[in-house]
Amino acid sequence: MKQRWSFTPSEITYWSTIGAAVLVTLVVLFVDGLAGQAVGGLAVLLSVLLLLCGMHVGLAMTVAGGLGIWKIVGPGALAVTFEHVGFGEAASWSLSVIPLFVLMGVAMGRFHIIGKFFVAAQNWFGRLPGGLAVATNLTGAGMASASGSSIAISYAIGRTAIPEMLRHGYRPSLATAVVAASGSVGMLIPPSVVLVIYASVAETPVGPQLLSALVPGVLLALGFSAMIVLRCTLDHSLGPPSTRSVGWGERVRSLRGVTPVAVIAVVIIGGMYSGLFTPTEAGAVGALAAVVLGWLFGPDRSVVFLGRTLVACVRECAVVVSSISLLLMGVFVITRMLTLSGVADALTVGLTGLGLSRVTFLLVLVLVFLVLGMFMDGLAIVLLTVPLLLPVIDAFDISALWFGVFMVIVVELAMITPPIGVLTYVVFRTAQNSEVNLGARIGLSEVFRGIGWFVAVAVAMLVFLIFFPEVALWLPESSSAQ
Repeated sequence: MKQRWSFTPSEITYWSTIGAAVLVTLVVLFVDGLAGQAVGGLAVLLSVLLLLCGMHVGLAMTVAGGLGIWKIVGPGALAVTFEHVGFGEAASWSLSVIPLFVLMGVAMGRFHIIGKFFVAAQNWFGRLPGGLAVATNLTGAGMASASGSSIAISYAIGRTAIPEMLRHGYRPSLATAVVAASGSVGMLIPPSVVLVIYASVAETPVGPQLLSALVPGVLLALGFSAMIVLRCTLDHSLGPPSTRSVGWGERVRSLRGVTPVAVIAVVIIGGMYSGLFTPTEAGAVGALAAVVLGWLFGPDRSVVFLGRTLVACVRECAVVVSSISLLLMGVFVITRMLTLSGVADALTVGLTGLGLSRVTFLLVLVLVFLVLGMFMDGLAIVLLTVPLLLPVIDAFDISALWFGVFMVIVVELAMITPPIGVLTYVVFRTAQNSEVNLGARIGLSEVFRGIGWFVAVAVAMLVFLIFFPEVALWLPESSSAQ
């Protein structure tokens, strides 16, 4: 009896995507007479298909962009492009801030600075209705601000915060939703690696770009926290106040663990705002402060522990920065391809020719990003779309600084919006671990039920930002940041 082949729907989708990617590649390679814009469009399509197949974002854009350049202007120009991107762009002074911010974030994790921050937030806010959720929101913001991936943050904080909230009687819908939403706040609050990468691609000054997101980020974090407290005040069963009595002495002592975070924040933000530090210098001082303060305020002050932890920090930082460098290489290659093919110019002419107003254009972008957020990480969306959109926003007279803030909010909103927001599925999968759910059954509908409130707050912030762009622009305009 012959064996019948059977495939699951996910396997069919995967192999169909691979087949489509192979077909697009063959068309670009062997079909003669293709116009430059057609080659550019096919290359962009190929990069998306490769992403859906699971290829690294940077590698997908490098392969697709390189194929397009080879087809349009030949292998000689492709070799020159790779030579320029491989060293010229990587040696850019504006990018030197990335490894320093990453090292700072890794050190904050390795020296348990973030964990102490969560404990302090619990002690101070735990007695509020929804206080543990507020603490999770603030901790997630602190962790995500120094990370390039909100997915990694949601996974990491979910394993700690979800069981803690469930243990205190929180509904699973709130416990899971706040974890998914907390990482999105951190993408705005300096020092955000995502915004540094956006600044390098959009060629905006790094210092003002980081400062432009500070006020919207703080407002969004306060909006999330206020919504949590209000809902839990109206319905105590949603997130009951902690019954553990915490004296003022214990609260004050817990602030000792917050000291490193406060010092680092003041040094970085204050130094850039006053013009005392360039972003790179602020990153260097922040990384040094994270290591020194983490060691001094940690449980083990031995030189051996410091040495081992520092080696681990540098090793982890090297891995993360290598991945980011590959991402940026892909961006520069595909940007070069889009310029040579004329796709960017054609998109600009096409959109401006529609007669759309600024607000209508931005609303269209919101819809596009919501679709992309169904299956792509936020950083991938930023890197893939910024090269295409920069000429367009210039034609609509939109500030590139402001657009960076707008884009990060929209992208993170897309990643938590049902029915296919990536972060909601990450949190759902995390919550299936018995050590996380404490034996409770947490379905996907629970996550969706709770995330809607956070989506509403983020949308309100987005509308406010569109009609009052000064919210993002006044701080960099009033500063001496470089």
